[in-house]
Amino acid sequence: MRLLLNLIWLVFGGFFLAVGYAIAGLICFVLIVTIPFGIACFRMANFCLWPFGRKLVDTPGAGAPSVIGNIIWILVAGIWLAIGHILAGIAQCITIVGIPLGLANFKLVSVSLVPLGKQIVDNDHNSYQFR
Repeated sequence: MRLLLNLIWLVFGGFFLAVGYAIAGLICFVLIVTIPFGIACFRMANFCLWPFGRKLVDTPGAGAPSVIGNIIWILVAGIWLAIGHILAGIAQCITIVGIPLGLANFKLVSVSLVPLGKQIVDNDHNSYQFR
């Protein structure tokens, strides 16, 4: 079922979201200071390609630099990306067929709002093994 949902997601917007996040990552790599944000953009692009069956967990030892970077990210882009995913999720949940896709958009809200200090794992993995 995860494979089918991921393929439907990929066709109906996931690919374009991933390309957008990847382009933003490349732009962030232009300046040395924004490279951590570029890495986060590539992480979001990866998660946008295949969201079903995976989840985000906190990276152990991320610390204060991640918190500071996330605050900067929220102010610059995170709030707008999160609002976009929420609105897209609501629009997709209006139809019965789009509910799983809307839920995937809601899952992307957390990574688009605070992407630093996170890692993507399969749902089968226990998140406590990373601590």
